[in-house]
Amino acid sequence: MNRAALIPISIASLAAFGVAMLGATITDLGPWYDALRKPDFTPPRPVFPIAWTVIFALAAIAAVSAWRGARDLRTADTVVGLFALNGFLNIVWSLLFFRLQRPDWAMFELVLLWCSIVLLIVYCLRLSRLAVVLLLPYLGWVTLAGALNWQVVQLNAPFG
Repeated sequence: MNRAALIPISIASLAAFGVAMLGATITDLGPWYDALRKPDFTPPRPVFPIAWTVIFALAAIAAVSAWRGARDLRTADTVVGLFALNGFLNIVWSLLFFRLQRPDWAMFELVLLWCSIVLLIVYCLRLSRLAVVLLLPYLGWVTLAGALNWQVVQLNAPFG
C-alpha cells in the first residue's frame, strides 16, 4: 500500500479514536448513573465499550470508503464534514447525558445524532455501498440507545 493511500486511513482512524476517547472521558458511570432506573432491555455494562469499539472501527472504514468513492474535492469535503458533524453530535450526547446528567436534553440531541447517521447513509449511497453497509450497525445501536434513553427519561423524570 502506498503512502498516499495510508493518509485517509490514518486520518479516519485518528478521528474515530479521538471521538471514542472524548466520549469515554465524558461518560461517567458513577453513583448518579447507577442510581437511575433503567429498562429491562438495557445491555450488560461490558457490551457498551465492545459495541462502540466495533462501531467506531466500522465508521472509520466507511468514511475512507466513501471518501475514496468521491469523484471530486467538493464531494470528498462533504463526506469529511458529515462524518465530523456526526462525531461532534456523538460527543455532545455523552456530554448531555452523563456530564450534565440531563437524559431529557440528551433525548432531543439523540434525534439529531440519529438523523446525522441517516444523512451519512443516504449521502454514501451514491459513493460506496460498503460504507452504507458498515454504517447500518451504528444506526441500529443508536436506535437502541434512543429507546434506552427514552425509557430512562420515562422512568426517572424530572431532571434538573
